[in-house]
Amino acid sequence: MADPAAATGPNLTRLLRAWRAGSDGALDQLISAVYDELGAIARRHLGRERPGHTLDTGALVHEAYLNLIDQAAVDWQDRVHFFAIASRTMRRVLVWHARKRGTVKRDGGRPVSLDEVVALAAGRDEPAIDLLALDDALQRLEATDPRLCRVVECRFFGGLGIDETAEALGISPATVKRDWQAARAWLRLALTDPA
Repeated sequence: MADPAAATGPNLTRLLRAWRAGSDGALDQLISAVYDELGAIARRHLGRERPGHTLDTGALVHEAYLNLIDQAAVDWQDRVHFFAIASRTMRRVLVWHARKRGTVKRDGGRPVSLDEVVALAAGRDEPAIDLLALDDALQRLEATDPRLCRVVECRFFGGLGIDETAEALGISPATVKRDWQAARAWLRLALTDPA
């Protein structure tokens, strides 16, 4: 079980910096300290997937861990930055898994709507989203405006609030609100006309 004190801002930041500096065991201590929060992020991601997904929470956390160990060179800012990167890593694991399984459209070929994406982000019951269509749209958004894409990753995939997203991205909460609104509008258009 993780030590709750180790996951607090200053302690977690210290572990992140020790890991980046190459300290033996820092990553293991870090993962132990944040395992419960990583599990919560994984549950949010998997909650948006189709029922009966072959990955469970533990498997997604472990796959993300395997990907994160290659991220030691990242200039970790703080715990919010770490969780944003961890969430993005989990999204990439799920996308890779979906592509590997060839599940281009999972629910009868119906494309995902942004209303479904926003409803899921708000925790309302909606059908599973087409993760591959959303990922393709996010890749196009990133090519157009990388910061808008980061805001979507933090807010939707990471479950971060306005202030946490602002902290993770080093921008103001007002900018996050504007970017979130712009990103949703952009994605609404991209997901209704994916060409």
